[in-house]
Amino acid sequence: MENIYDIVIVGAGPAGMTAAIYAVRANMKVLLLDRLSPGGQMVNTNEIENYTGAGKLSGADLAIKMFEHTQELGVEFDYKTVIDISNSDSLKTITCEEDDAVYQARAVILATGTVPRRLGVPGEEEWAANGISWCAICDGAQYRDKEVVVIGGGNSAVEESIYLAGICTKLTIVTMFDLTADPKACDQLRKMPNVTIYPYQEVLEFTGTDRITGVRFKSTKEDATERYVTCDGVFEYIGFSASSEAFAKLGIVDRTGCIEADSRMRTSVPGIFGAGDITVKHLRQIVTACSDGAVAANSAAAYVESLKQ
Repeated sequence: MENIYDIVIVGAGPAGMTAAIYAVRANMKVLLLDRLSPGGQMVNTNEIENYTGAGKLSGADLAIKMFEHTQELGVEFDYKTVIDISNSDSLKTITCEEDDAVYQARAVILATGTVPRRLGVPGEEEWAANGISWCAICDGAQYRDKEVVVIGGGNSAVEESIYLAGICTKLTIVTMFDLTADPKACDQLRKMPNVTIYPYQEVLEFTGTDRITGVRFKSTKEDATERYVTCDGVFEYIGFSASSEAFAKLGIVDRTGCIEADSRMRTSVPGIFGAGDITVKHLRQIVTACSDGAVAANSAAAYVESLKQ
């Protein structure tokens, strides 16, 4: 039968590309699929300084290097939007939107990642990944001794704000509600002398001409007071959306849409594995995604070999 692969990998971010490298080196017949250019969210990161051995480089440059590595090893890649994945005992069927393409595989690695939620206000698209970031661990160092605004009040927002307040001269937090993170973390943040918190606010606009220069917002209370805060950078923490629509029916995702996988990246469905940001995890970084991809490929290859015995 045509289009039968040992392993099909859905998602060509760092997890998916690393899985492809490890899988093809395990003598698997591999297909890597993504609806966009390889790299995932990494492509939208202006500077990366914490990927071991790489020094400082852009996310786009690192994505190119990873993809070139897959091609040097002969990984088959195609631009496809996966819309359905179904399971049978021996083969998984992957259906794509383009050309009604259908592939079959003995194992599937799902590395579709997540997408940060956005506010959808003026200036956000213009300064995304170039003044507005969604990862303080990735981009915070470039704002040392500068003024920063954080949007959000949950655990991620508060934890990252504590880190940023330690390196920035001034930190402003703008949140739709009050701080909703763990009480101890909230107390720690409130005591920091360079932190100002504006609860119950709606962000109206990000301003700037050659670079981002400030945030305009207004109170959600009856007075609807408008304020404007200058800044050198913004970090948004208003949640994320898991890219799991194509396989949600398999029963392998939690209430947030993220894949539940064990330490070997195995889901509850034999032959289907998760890797990277789409899985339930504490830290979402390029290096952790690559680690997941390597583990998933190793587990998937072992599963495929067991079917051939």
